Amino acid sequence: MSNWTPGTLLKLSGSYWQACTLHAAVKLDLITQMGSEPIQGSVLAKTLSLDSQGLVTLLNALAAMDLVDKTGHSYAATPAAQNFLSKDSESYIGYMILHHHHLAESWVNMDQAVSQGRPIRHAALSQDPEVRESFLMGMFNIAMATAPDIAQILDLSHCTRLLDLGGGPGTYAIHFCLAHPGLKAVVFDQPTTRPFAEKTIARFNLQGQVSFVPGDYTRGPLTLGQTFDAAWLSHILHGQGPDMAEQVIEKALKAVHPGGSIFIHEFILDDTCDSPLFPALFSMNMFLATQKGQSYSQEDLFGMLERQGVRDICRLDFSGPTQSGIIWGKKKK
Repeated sequence: MSNWTPGTLLKLSGSYWQACTLHAAVKLDLITQMGSEPIQGSVLAKTLSLDSQGLVTLLNALAAMDLVDKTGHSYAATPAAQNFLSKDSESYIGYMILHHHHLAESWVNMDQAVSQGRPIRHAALSQDPEVRESFLMGMFNIAMATAPDIAQILDLSHCTRLLDLGGGPGTYAIHFCLAHPGLKAVVFDQPTTRPFAEKTIARFNLQGQVSFVPGDYTRGPLTLGQTFDAAWLSHILHGQGPDMAEQVIEKALKAVHPGGSIFIHEFILDDTCDSPLFPALFSMNMFLATQKGQSYSQEDLFGMLERQGVRDICRLDFSGPTQSGIIWGKKKK
């Protein structure tokens, strides 16, 4: 039975006000600029070349959201804001927030996409350097929250070579190698991703264990020059339609030696496709952004793997903070 009321529906409808306030604060990099010491709004506005009234109004809203402390006419970032929204912090998640900001326009115009049956997000947007950085480093933000735990869950004890297909900045490959010092990993992704991956790999001093190979896993065979004990496919299948998603699995398996493992990490829908909430909403996000991308159910993913000859398929006991799951199987010998 539904618990919706006019009040709860209107609260949900207006919740984007807070989201947009947060987005503006991150886009203007206010928390990094403010620091922890109180500063008057007019002084900060002059320093950042912003309109004084506009900034003070924004700071008051952030104070109401408990992201800023206000004393008199002065403002200071709260400890939580400093931890998560300052670029000086190792826990900064601003890139993912900026990624959400760049998605917002297509969500506002969702009715057009549903009416026309095609994505309405501009393809050129993904080539904008700022948008590309926020996407890739946003993926780093998200992966950093789960990769250390996943590294302890996966059985990589017998692996010496791992393929991180579409691995972006290499966060998972990095943490798998940190957990298994004898492991070497290759991150395969678009050439434009290389600077971000190499910077991240160097940050963890793993240049000897993690390398980057440029390429497009949707076009032609994977050119890797070696085979692997395991392939890790994290959040790449949802960008493709069912046929291409299965082709990507097939290509990954060709790079794995017989008896090797394949791991698929995705926002996995129930077989009814109407839950959990985040995978269902994420499928809508893919409809807005891609020609055929979508979230897949466990039944869908099991079927793709079975048709490619994978055996011993199972769902691991893992649920990420955004309701992601991991499916494992072995390539037939």
